[in-house]
Amino acid sequence: MKKPWNLSDVTIYSLASYDTEQEVNMNICTYVTPMSMDPKLYSIAVYRNTKTLENCLNTQKVILQILSKDQIQLVNTLGKKSGLNYNKKKYLDKKQVLTFWENQEVLKECAAYVLLEKVEVIDIEESDHILFIYKVLKAKTNHNQLLTLNDLRDKKLVRI
Repeated sequence: MKKPWNLSDVTIYSLASYDTEQEVNMNICTYVTPMSMDPKLYSIAVYRNTKTLENCLNTQKVILQILSKDQIQLVNTLGKKSGLNYNKKKYLDKKQVLTFWENQEVLKECAAYVLLEKVEVIDIEESDHILFIYKVLKAKTNHNQLLTLNDLRDKKLVRI
């Protein structure tokens, strides 16, 4: 039997974060929730001891990418390898899956992009994630063929 928090089928996101030299790093995240209508805010939980966390703490803007079903092959690399010891940008360049949106590198053909600006960071020491609150600056929807947790379950990429 699944735990209560694993019952729902949630959207799979990738957070494109940028270091101080504007080099992109990407992860996989599911702990993402729109949380306000005006202003439009998102809460995003970022795993500790990651390149994404370093980038999010040190810069103001990130791009939330809503992944499409066709991007399922990126999940293992973006979600199971650490940007601290693996160059994800080099991998993505080799795969030729990067483009630009709002003058930042993002994945091609995402269902949507959301440009976010950091509002607050909530660090509960005993948690394995740190919570970021971001304000939406701009958004673009391309299509609605969303990659979901059930897609990852079906392909046995996660065991939830």
